[in-house]
Amino acid sequence: MKLVIKHLKKNFGPKEVLKDINFEFEKGKIYGLLGRNGAGKTTLFNCLNEDLDLDGGQFYINDKIDRKIEPEDIGYVLSTPNVPEFLTGREFLKFFIEINKKQIKNEKTIDDYFNFMQIEKEDRDRLMKDYSHGMKNKMQMLVNIIASPNILLLDEPLTSFDVVAGEEMKQMFKDIKKDHIIILSTHIMELALDLCDEIVVLNKGILKEINKDNLDNESFKEKIIEALKEE
Repeated sequence: MKLVIKHLKKNFGPKEVLKDINFEFEKGKIYGLLGRNGAGKTTLFNCLNEDLDLDGGQFYINDKIDRKIEPEDIGYVLSTPNVPEFLTGREFLKFFIEINKKQIKNEKTIDDYFNFMQIEKEDRDRLMKDYSHGMKNKMQMLVNIIASPNILLLDEPLTSFDVVAGEEMKQMFKDIKKDHIIILSTHIMELALDLCDEIVVLNKGILKEINKDNLDNESFKEKIIEALKEE
């Protein structure tokens, strides 16, 4: 299965943010999407999630045949988590599972899901308004994983976690990648190098894969930095 993007364009007034995006993302890999602040990484995600209208081009899933991407194909983890703070963690999961029952594969118990995301027992029945930023991010991530979309868009997903939780999340992404196309947006190069199978750079509205070839890590970093600085 592939996510295919062809000649995708997005403008904001006279400013061309995404000029001509062409790429194929494959299932079973974690792609690190690197770009400087304001490069358009979140804009690209918002286009793929159909929160923004395109100004040109198209994208679709290729799974033996080409087909349109449906809402259930995409899970989008925002950099700033958005959860219903008036619910407890347990109430939120119960509600989410009930309304998405038809698309959830191999449904588990709510506590199994909490265990999977390593959410402590004492936090499960607390109101989410009292959760830390990292805890809210975990809940947002968890419901996207429960839905098991074909494509997971992760916008700076690890910035709110401490060192231990961050390592746990990285291992979790590695464990589930075989079932998904995972695109992880970040401006932290070390995270991308540590976690991702492929590195793509968004610069000047163009998306470009950076091949490691036979480079060592330092040479690869230099190659990425050069791509980010290209005029």
